[in-house]
Amino acid sequence: MRRRRRNNNAARVAIPTAALVAAGLTIGIGVSASHHGRTTLHPTAVSSTMGVSSSAVEDTCAIIVPADPLSAKGLATPYQLTGPDGTSPATTGCQMINSVNLGAFVQATILNPRTGALSVYNPLVITQGTRPAIAPVVPKLPKGAIVTIEFGFNGTTLLQEGATPDALAQGNCTDGMSGSPFGQVSFCNGINFFNAAHRMENTGKLDIPLIASARAMVASAGSMGTGTECPTTRNFELVDQDPSDNVTTHYLLNPATGQTAQDNAANNAAMPGATVLENGSDNNLLDNFIDPALGCTPFEAPNLDNKGAMTTSQALDELLADRNQPTNAALVPENDEMVLGLGSSIDQPKTDLYRAEIGEAPVDSQTDASSSPAMYCQNLVNIQTPFIAANQTALAAYPSPVPTVGDTLYTFMANRLLQSFQVLNCQDFGLHNPVQVVLNGAGAATEAILNTDPQTVSF
Repeated sequence: MRRRRRNNNAARVAIPTAALVAAGLTIGIGVSASHHGRTTLHPTAVSSTMGVSSSAVEDTCAIIVPADPLSAKGLATPYQLTGPDGTSPATTGCQMINSVNLGAFVQATILNPRTGALSVYNPLVITQGTRPAIAPVVPKLPKGAIVTIEFGFNGTTLLQEGATPDALAQGNCTDGMSGSPFGQVSFCNGINFFNAAHRMENTGKLDIPLIASARAMVASAGSMGTGTECPTTRNFELVDQDPSDNVTTHYLLNPATGQTAQDNAANNAAMPGATVLENGSDNNLLDNFIDPALGCTPFEAPNLDNKGAMTTSQALDELLADRNQPTNAALVPENDEMVLGLGSSIDQPKTDLYRAEIGEAPVDSQTDASSSPAMYCQNLVNIQTPFIAANQTALAAYPSPVPTVGDTLYTFMANRLLQSFQVLNCQDFGLHNPVQVVLNGAGAATEAILNTDPQTVSF
């Protein structure tokens, strides 16, 4: 999730929506899962003694994609994080040890074209010039495997570079339109993967489950019909200003050397003092916070880099969302910062490319009914606000993903909705921000005031 940087030193102030003006650059907020006692890297944990070579004023990095990235060998070859345009990791801060600010993450989801079986593999990212702390597991792929690879980034813009002249073409890789990158996310072979998955679903070879009921959820007038089903990445109950972004991958870091390894049981045993690195992700928020808070279970598949242990992925979340897509579907809107064109203009081809890489339908009159810029804002206000209000008890009882944003999952979600409204400029459609928050001295929301009155766009 990307947020605009804010500075607020008030100890305890009720902030009207009009006063919370976005200032500065967008930054990534790490959504931290529970790691059963392991150390997770937070901003306060980063220091020069850990080997960060730059103050990370840059917000753009490059990731070097290995040759034949869709093959088993390519997946097991470490991706390399480095500076853009030939600059070094040391001068830019593009280092995995600096992961909170500029860490990159890669995730692959694999479809067996004969059986419809799904699996997940998390390729390793290392800082260019280093070696893995432990060599990556080489996955065993099914014959004819159809692979999609998603990239996530904790900075602002991650650019793809090929380790060989043909690497990006071999993987059908894209980081956006020419001269206009998506930003935090990019993809390899997503269009082919989701087209194949949808065909197999239609013929009955791939079975994606129906969404379960949420045991803790209170019925609210939302996009889920009865209001009791578990949300997905295409429900307005969950989304923010840039939906369907980033991955659920975690890595292990040796803080003494800056070397990384895949996060699996064997590596955890071999690296007892390792720090867990993670990607600020809407998918992490759903799978590790919203789902358990509401008594829901994420869609999982065997993890090929962890001896088949069940795990989540961005692509699995999208398959589940597509199978259970609500009438008011929250698809990537054209005013999402990641699909805006040059000069922050609306760019339908770029939006369509992003949507296709995650299996969503292109922009047309049908999808505009719920996800045009104006309707996305209206649905965000009219669906998410009552959802958060109706489920305050369940959400407030669950820890916050980012304590510096909200002190519980409830205040986090409320503050996130407030900020999403601003980033999307929803006020331009005649809407008013439905959220006010009370902030403590550290700038975290401790209380939220929600206005659940329905609103209608006007121009």
